[in-house]
Amino acid sequence: MINSIIEAISVSLNGEFGDDYEIHMEEIKQGLKEPCFFIACLNPTNNLFMGKRYERTNQFCIQYFPKSDEVQRECNGVAERMYDCLEYITTDGDIKPIRGSGMNHQVVNGVLNFFVNYDFFTVKTEDNTPMETMTASTGVKEGG
Repeated sequence: MINSIIEAISVSLNGEFGDDYEIHMEEIKQGLKEPCFFIACLNPTNNLFMGKRYERTNQFCIQYFPKSDEVQRECNGVAERMYDCLEYITTDGDIKPIRGSGMNHQVVNGVLNFFVNYDFFTVKTEDNTPMETMTASTGVKEGG
């Protein structure tokens, strides 16, 4: 599911910013072409909630590497647009969107770090094989 959310984030960013911005999901060792985004999931959790329901929390960090010399100004403008385009995302195959929560951002060393959580519940289903037919005969013992 994490890969589906990353893909949905990528689609949303592409819809907002267009093809002029590269979007990376894997670490780039060298040759980073700015402006670009890098998407990573930080500390995903899966906690039993009730019965067979599990709560999954997924915090994502989307880093933006600016191109202009006005780094703070560019990062602030991109962050404002990200608040809007990442509020709701739809993963492939889902009908209802997932709402982003806990959104915040900071600029560190000239890179925008935008944080958002996409939390949801899942239900584990078990494949139950029905028992075969069983017949039983009973009798009553006479007491004396």
